[in-house]
Amino acid sequence: MPHLTIEYSSNLGTAITPALLRTANQALLGTGQLQEIDIKSRAIAFDCFAVGINGSPRGFVAARLELLSGRDADTKRDIANKLLAALEAVIVADELELQISVQIVDIDRDSYAKTLIPPKS
Repeated sequence: MPHLTIEYSSNLGTAITPALLRTANQALLGTGQLQEIDIKSRAIAFDCFAVGINGSPRGFVAARLELLSGRDADTKRDIANKLLAALEAVIVADELELQISVQIVDIDRDSYAKTLIPPKS
């Protein structure tokens, strides 16, 4: 925890890279709410997608951040806005009308389990 999943339209080409994920992770770390080692991110491209119906070149980036429950609405809004600003600053899609969104989802603390397995020497 937290888990960041970025879904995006494949017409963005190479706009979504491991460097973008590191930028997103850095933005999340910069909120002061999360520990560096706990931030896990991944990106998934969609070849089959539609944005609206008019046929103009459009794309999307939809970031979903899952956090353990307990943060107030202002804190979650601040995290979402910082992540949105970081994504907007690094994603280039000059030929597309692009929608970028961030959604924060609470994970129930009572049903979440996690372990850390260190590397074997």
